Amino acid sequence: MRIDVLTLFPELFEKPLSVSLLGNAMAQGVLDVAVTQIRDFTKDRHRTVDDAPFGGGAGMVMKCEPLFEAVESLRGRNSLERVILMSPRGRRLDQTIVRELAQAPDLVLVCARYEGVDERVSQALCTDELSIGDYVLSGGELPALVLIEALSRMIPGVVGKWESVETDSFYDGILGPPQYTRPAEFRGVEVPEVLRNGNHAEIARWRRREALRATRARRPDLLAKVRESDRKLLEAIERDEKAVKGE
Repeated sequence: MRIDVLTLFPELFEKPLSVSLLGNAMAQGVLDVAVTQIRDFTKDRHRTVDDAPFGGGAGMVMKCEPLFEAVESLRGRNSLERVILMSPRGRRLDQTIVRELAQAPDLVLVCARYEGVDERVSQALCTDELSIGDYVLSGGELPALVLIEALSRMIPGVVGKWESVETDSFYDGILGPPQYTRPAEFRGVEVPEVLRNGNHAEIARWRRREALRATRARRPDLLAKVRESDRKLLEAIERDEKAVKGE
């Protein structure tokens, strides 16, 4: 998969793309991330990429010309079928979107700065806008890195065992189950016996049940689309909780 990133701060990507799973994916050639400096496509000696907004107001707005030329310079190396603006006004990123985008051969990620970008960039250049949450950062670089990392986990060969991906939170719509490692007992708290008995079927059932329990407690909104077998597990969880309370 190829990802082209357009940014005013290429240095923000250097270290994250060189370490851990992302670094390995880049080294193996299963992921190719190319970072382009937007200022390289300005025409004046000051390399100006922003200007005051029409109509007045605080802050500055990124100009359209450098962004259009930066994207168009990628033609021949990138299909330009998916040009995504990282913006707080965009759709909120979730695992469904990640899995969909991971099927694409390439992407372009545009990192906004200042008060945002000229609206013509959204209307005529970008095919989508994505946000990583309902808050505002100084720019789109960190959201772009979040998206790149999420996408990388969907590429076979990046994560050592695909089972690790399948048990991630949100992979199939709910939160992940609790995880434990050695020691089996720590400060009076023991690892559940089911995880130590070697019965893989029982372990799988326990993990699914506890994943649903965590989702029910922390993100009940995710339960609207669970499968019928999960609904039966949720009913059993509710019965167990009522029994403990003596209801």
